[in-house]
Amino acid sequence: MSHPRQGPLSGVRVLELAGLAPGPFAGMMLADHGAEVVRVDRVAAVSDKPRTDVMDRGKRTIGLDLKSPDGVAAFKELARHADVVIEVFRPGVAERLGIGPDELHAVNERLVYGRMTGWGQDGPLAPTAGHDIDYIAISGVLSMLGREGEKPTPPINILGDFAGGGLMLAYGVLLALFERERTGLGRVIDAAMVDGAAILFAMFYQGVNSGFWGPRGTNLLDTGAPMYDTYETADGRYLAVGSLEPQFWDAMVSLMELSDLPDRNDQAQWPALKARLADEFRKRTRAEWEAVFEGSDACVSPVLSMAEAPAHPHNTARGSFVEVGGLSQPMPAPRLLGTPGPDLAQATRLDDLSTWGIPADEAAKLRAQGVLA
Repeated sequence: MSHPRQGPLSGVRVLELAGLAPGPFAGMMLADHGAEVVRVDRVAAVSDKPRTDVMDRGKRTIGLDLKSPDGVAAFKELARHADVVIEVFRPGVAERLGIGPDELHAVNERLVYGRMTGWGQDGPLAPTAGHDIDYIAISGVLSMLGREGEKPTPPINILGDFAGGGLMLAYGVLLALFERERTGLGRVIDAAMVDGAAILFAMFYQGVNSGFWGPRGTNLLDTGAPMYDTYETADGRYLAVGSLEPQFWDAMVSLMELSDLPDRNDQAQWPALKARLADEFRKRTRAEWEAVFEGSDACVSPVLSMAEAPAHPHNTARGSFVEVGGLSQPMPAPRLLGTPGPDLAQATRLDDLSTWGIPADEAAKLRAQGVLA
């Protein structure tokens, strides 16, 4: 039997077709809040060994040969009992397999069909390959990232894959589920990372168009300003300074016992002011500076490594990290206060598919044929 789920999405059933980062991330966001997510992978990729990937937590997994007519028929039966399908193929692939939106809506008109791609389902680039860096480049976002005089710097693959992709897909799924309560019908979601990355930068498009936002690395929030940057300490570690407002700046300067500083309101003085701060921060270790700023409104924080972050007193107090299967990982976000704790167990193989419309004898036959794992 599939294990019971708790949370606001309890009762929502999701089929997640296995794929790279943004699809599993969307599935994780749904599973974290109670959805019953079954990850559908290749037959050869599935075993009884738990999956350790953080983005597979709280899910179950099966293997299914979608190039086999019997495998396609089985997937359609699963979809008949599902609320959501997450599909991560290039445009047209699902249709060629026989599991596109039209085919699945024919067996379940209430199904929400979430499609995740980089370029979207149409447009001249839709059939071509790409990665996060390409999507944020075409959206205009990448041009904004980096220091003055240096080349654009991609922020790993956070903006395209995860924020603009997986998170937007999860949001689209919720929109479609909400709409289904009114219409009784599912909807197809076209979640394109290029679109998602662009909308994340809505404020900055307005800033560029109005002339408020200048070239890369010269602005208030992109390392151009001395009051919003990172600084090295005596022990080779770093502090993050975010003392944007005057009162926070004054608190920082006072605690650092600095005087006769260049005018922070004169942009021409920013390089000199940044150099002065850099010299000062190098005089003490990160821990010494942490003690100086502790409990203040100076908006100065240590730049913690991923290994350090779970042990920070604030994160510990809030329970921001948890260990699952020996691996430290972030707790689900956002928090819905008063809801039961989430099931963050590692993904394991789902043996009993009877509640998904495939009885034990049919499952056994499919396994014997090598169609199901």
